[in-house]
Amino acid sequence: MTGDLDFRILGISGSGRKGSYNTALLRAAEDLLPKGATLELYDVAKLPLYNQDLEAEPPTVVSEFKTRIEESRAILFATPEHNYSVSAVMKNALEWGNRPEGHNSWDGKPAAIISASSGPRGGARAQLHLRQIFVDVNVYPMNEPQLFVSNEGTKFDGDLRLTDSRTRESLRELLLALVQWARRLNP
Repeated sequence: MTGDLDFRILGISGSGRKGSYNTALLRAAEDLLPKGATLELYDVAKLPLYNQDLEAEPPTVVSEFKTRIEESRAILFATPEHNYSVSAVMKNALEWGNRPEGHNSWDGKPAAIISASSGPRGGARAQLHLRQIFVDVNVYPMNEPQLFVSNEGTKFDGDLRLTDSRTRESLRELLLALVQWARRLNP
């Protein structure tokens, strides 16, 4: 692959759990990146709850988060499914990144969505809802390939390492496609 020596992807997990399979999926992605790409995992669970009163002078952690978004070439979202939607942690991160009005850090960012779930759908409803939110914040998700990791406990070992070879290959293909998608949108 030619191009950037440092193609930065920001990885965001919508889970604050220590034993999160979605965060583990992002950690697996670190080992499967195409040559020249890097992945920075950002813990959005440390962001304070969004409060419009704080927009004029956001907390330092929020300013840092917005900078990380802006410095990245693409975003890799790993979303758990909570009540047929994205988690509160994910929604909170999306709000902070989109505000204040006129300073949407997400604007025009290429993205991919992955999800891991204990159920048979692998987080499909959360991914669908996240795509709906992306319309408003102007994020450009790839349509395919898609990755829905169902029955997550059978795909990871006890140390939360992704061991399922088919899922690892699907994740590798998705990462390559994300880099290509981002280069196509923003050469």
